[in-house]
Amino acid sequence: MINVPDRRRAVELINEAVEAGASKKKACSELEISSRTYRRWTQCGSVKADGRPDAERPAPANKLMPEE
Repeated sequence: MINVPDRRRAVELINEAVEAGASKKKACSELEISSRTYRRWTQCGSVKADGRPDAERPAPANKLMPEE
């Protein structure tokens, strides 16, 4: 996982490269992320934090009972 400050820096670098004339896809590939990842990180206009650690995950249907 990439922490929020590193995500922000990556987005800044990509935006700077695009303003200098590079394609967004090429700028993303230089940082080894996909352009889709970039869009996901910036879809609300600001850099989003990783939501995976806070995601609610249901218990698996085949989970053993405490008695088992």
